[in-house]
Amino acid sequence: MAKKKSVSKNDIITYYMDYVLEHDHNPKTVFAFSKMNNFEEALFYMHFSSFQAIEKGIFEAFFENSINALNESEDYKIFDARNKLLSFYYTFFAMLTSNRSYIIYALEHNKDRMKSLKMLSKLKVSFSNYIAHLNIKTIDVQQEQVTRFQNRSLKESAWLQLLVTLKFWLDDTTTSFEKTDLFIEKSVKASF
Repeated sequence: MAKKKSVSKNDIITYYMDYVLEHDHNPKTVFAFSKMNNFEEALFYMHFSSFQAIEKGIFEAFFENSINALNESEDYKIFDARNKLLSFYYTFFAMLTSNRSYIIYALEHNKDRMKSLKMLSKLKVSFSNYIAHLNIKTIDVQQEQVTRFQNRSLKESAWLQLLVTLKFWLDDTTTSFEKTDLFIEKSVKASF
């Protein structure tokens, strides 16, 4: 069988998620994984350095796909910071819901909570940058140190809120994750 000439980052992520869910473990080697999915091994390394890099990249890809979907909406562009964040949450968790089996596998299959947090490291960077660019209003203080502290605190508290919401969603047993939607609405409203 002829090898595929090109494979995208998202293709590799999809192949990886499918493999893990079907086999209940990571692929043994990049060579075998590439061969199984009919592409050259070198193409894998154009996008990722290892399977661990894919694991981190998956959550970052969910974030990027959510932001791309939001940016296609004319309404989103004119929203205030609160409504942009609310829209992000709904879009992001809809993306997670469509990939729930993998998310549960990735975050709960591994009992090492630190490894689970490492998987979210690229998501944290992207999400923190997103929060910084929302221009959320804080108390206007004319002291640079206080302003830096406020900005850092805002990003860290927003990240913590996202993690708490993720945990809530993982534990939610309602149909269509109705409680998570309600939790998102109330927690974003409370944070503002």
